[in-house]
Amino acid sequence: MAQKKNNPDKYTYRVTWSEEDSEYVGLCSEFQSLSWLAQTPEAALRGVSKLVHEVVEDMQKNGEPVPEPIATKHFSGKFMIRVPPEVHRQLTIQSLESGVSLNRLASAKLSR
Repeated sequence: MAQKKNNPDKYTYRVTWSEEDSEYVGLCSEFQSLSWLAQTPEAALRGVSKLVHEVVEDMQKNGEPVPEPIATKHFSGKFMIRVPPEVHRQLTIQSLESGVSLNRLASAKLSR
C-alpha cells in the first residue's frame, strides 16, 4: 500500500494539561487551529490525531493544499533574524570577548 503524501501520522503532535479546561489537550503543530480535549493524555492524542486525519482527508477531497509534516521537511540550518542595532552591538562584543564567532554565540544562546 502506497503512503499518501503528507501522511497525518508524520505530523508533530503533543499533549499538555489545560488548567482552564481541567483536561488534557491534544495539539498538532501543523494545524494550529485544531485541538482535542480529553480526560487522559492518551485520549487527547487519539482524538487530535483522528481529527487531523479527517481534516487532511477533507482537504485532499477538495483539492486544498495540505501542510507538509515538519518531520519530512529539509532544514538548511540557516535563517535570518533582525535585532535592534544595540543588541547586535552587544552580541558582537560578547562574541569577541568570548573568542567565538557571532554565529556560534547566537547559536549557543538559541540552543539554551
